[in-house]
Amino acid sequence: MKILKNEEINDKRWIKLYNDCSFSSPFQTPTFFNFFHSLDDFSADVFAVEEGEELTSLVVVTIQKEKGIKGFFSRRGIVYGGLLIANKSKESIKYLLKSVIKYYSGKLIYLEFRNYFDYTSVHDSILASGFEFIPWLNFHLDIAAPELMLKNMSSSRARQIKKVIKSGVKWQEAQSEKEVNSFYEILEDLYVNKIKKPLFPKQFFLDFYRQNIGKYLLIYFEEKVIGGIMCPILEGKAIYEFYVCGLDTEYKNQYPSVMATWAAMEYASINNIPLFDFMGAGSPAEEYGVREFKSRFGGRQVEHGRYLRIINPLLYKIGIVGLKVLSKIKR
Repeated sequence: MKILKNEEINDKRWIKLYNDCSFSSPFQTPTFFNFFHSLDDFSADVFAVEEGEELTSLVVVTIQKEKGIKGFFSRRGIVYGGLLIANKSKESIKYLLKSVIKYYSGKLIYLEFRNYFDYTSVHDSILASGFEFIPWLNFHLDIAAPELMLKNMSSSRARQIKKVIKSGVKWQEAQSEKEVNSFYEILEDLYVNKIKKPLFPKQFFLDFYRQNIGKYLLIYFEEKVIGGIMCPILEGKAIYEFYVCGLDTEYKNQYPSVMATWAAMEYASINNIPLFDFMGAGSPAEEYGVREFKSRFGGRQVEHGRYLRIINPLLYKIGIVGLKVLSKIKR
């Protein structure tokens, strides 16, 4: 067994593992790695275990932190999607995770794997590597014809969508950076004034468009962008809700956030994509309004959870308290 990192990894072998693995998502591709690594103030690393002429496990770690003083308490590694593994090789997984933890010792406060698949078959190997399992919910929705999807969702949600479509609201793919800017302005206002959580800078969203990582599906009413959804896509397999937003107060009768989600569902139906992944619905131990919103589209609730490895326990504890205080300070 040999550990490889970044440019040491052969792209053809990476793609072969990706294509053979049942845990593949857009976030584990060379394209996504290169995209994230190209961003100012951000970076990414990819690690893989090589056995003979093949890669048997791989992980893409995105390195994130907030700006200013928050950055000291928020240096973290986020793994979107989880591990790529061949034949559920438990020894390969342990060797990979041990190497990753060693590399980031002294560099990061924690590592977090946000699973989009069921890793039960290798759960013990991940826990044995020092990770803690965090219960976390999500919704998966099987894509069908629009009429059937409307039938399967809550009656109130279906009525909203049918009513709004008749009123002239429409969706279409973003065609320019100007339209992406309109989406970002709505999203930024939502995060600053309501969600109050960190948001990637505008460059992240513009480069996502420039590098054609996925799709922006925007909601229009009277020629104005009133909402939208940002979707990484794995062709022929799944579409993902990375970010969604809408001017729901200003255009309450147009339900822009509802229509943004519907846009992704309809896009998937048109393009023969069988699954819509909502990318998270919160902790089952807490009430969460977003979970209620997502549940009404007719998907099935799943609990693939997250894996957390705290590398610096002291800074982790300080950071939890400190970031909560700083988040209350107006920018």
